[in-house]
Amino acid sequence: MPQLTRRLAMATAVAACFAAPLAQAQSYPSKPIRVVVPFAPGSATDQIGRAFMAKVSETLGQTVVVENKPGVNGMLGAADVAKAAPDGYTFLLGTNSTNAALKFLMKQLPYDQDTAFAPVAYVGSVPLMVAVNNDVPAKTLKELIDLAKAKPGQVSVAYASTSQQVSSAVLASMTGVQFNNIPYKSGPTAMTDLIGGQVMVFTADFGVTVPQHKGGKIRGLAVTSTKRAAAVPDLPTVNEALGLKDYELTAYFAVFAPAGTPAEAINKMNAAVNAAANSKDIQDKFAPNGFAIDPGTPAQLAERNKMETVKWEKAIREAKIEPQ
Repeated sequence: MPQLTRRLAMATAVAACFAAPLAQAQSYPSKPIRVVVPFAPGSATDQIGRAFMAKVSETLGQTVVVENKPGVNGMLGAADVAKAAPDGYTFLLGTNSTNAALKFLMKQLPYDQDTAFAPVAYVGSVPLMVAVNNDVPAKTLKELIDLAKAKPGQVSVAYASTSQQVSSAVLASMTGVQFNNIPYKSGPTAMTDLIGGQVMVFTADFGVTVPQHKGGKIRGLAVTSTKRAAAVPDLPTVNEALGLKDYELTAYFAVFAPAGTPAEAINKMNAAVNAAANSKDIQDKFAPNGFAIDPGTPAQLAERNKMETVKWEKAIREAKIEPQ
């Protein structure tokens, strides 16, 4: 009997050894997940990130902590995630800034943008609105461009992200005007100054601009997509307003992980983000702001991000924006 007992004990121990990794795998996530939003509270990225991650938390049955780390067009937050342990418990809510355009805007990044991240899930995209302070005499985008031509370097334009900076720079380049570009640390602060008249123009994501435009606090002049937006159907596209053909810039959002993150964590987060994207309350919340939700696989995000990187490089080079 003692010998039989020992054999049973050994068999149990061996079985436990094989079962432990499986149990660990099945238990992911077993602790809170951190998602870094590389822009300020109240920004479009923050609004989208918090809404989506609340749903992700419900799906995964685990706390998801959203942490804002704004600065340098999203670079600080992206750098934080790039150096984080690839254990499936840190993710980045990336954008066209952090994952496509930054390497063309900065002389040096603290991470390799092309290899530092693993694609997880595409979230969606949103157009921008060219908006002015209500006291600016221009009532149309053409009138604004005419004003900028008459007063070179005197029309002040705010920006707090890559999409905001590049959209204004491309507009200036295509129309031959010179703006007075003023950088801000956050979109909400730039919007406050636009409303207050400290700056004249702000081209920003719908999440920031549409409520203020509809509330009469600013005047929208045009949208940066190739088609009019259902959220503000009265506003023409930049192409319509100026008789152009090739102007188009939209902001996109996606989830990334540090390179080397386990496939299981990536796949579970992908499924949870896609479930959030397909939920009616998320769609109802963001549809009025022109947010186009487009769920997909990590591989589809990887391919999309390659195409976006090429697109943003072209826009930045044609706008002649010098790396800083």
